[in-house]
Amino acid sequence: MSMAYLAQPEQQQQLEWLDGSTLAMLLDGKATNGQLMMGRFDVAEGEAPPYHLHTREDEIFLLIKGTALVWCDDQEYELAEGGVVFLPKGIPHGYRITSKKADLLVINTPAGIEGMFRETGRDKSTPRPPGFQVTPDPAIADKYGNILVGPPR
Repeated sequence: MSMAYLAQPEQQQQLEWLDGSTLAMLLDGKATNGQLMMGRFDVAEGEAPPYHLHTREDEIFLLIKGTALVWCDDQEYELAEGGVVFLPKGIPHGYRITSKKADLLVINTPAGIEGMFRETGRDKSTPRPPGFQVTPDPAIADKYGNILVGPPR
């Protein structure tokens, strides 16, 4: 049985992510009994993860603000503000933010991928080590069921 969960913004873990962006961890597997993870990215123009696929979870993106290019199984699409994308597990995908700033909501089901974000990124409540940079690591990605299949697009 799932329990209700509520977290105010100040209670949500803030992670430093790619290119200095921020990932707010809204819900994780602990809060949802493993059912889903939900995060919100505050990203800048050019932010792009490596082209990758998930072996364990489906993914949904909702572009709350901004614009992006999205690649899904080597097809390119433009995603406008308010656009949504469903990415089933096993389908290679990636994106690149094309607006100056973007607000991106991501939901993964089932949960588990948040471990990769936490292990690769940095909790912003801790001191930033000199020269720290978020760098995708194929071994860490694989540990959480993600396969990096190419560089960012």
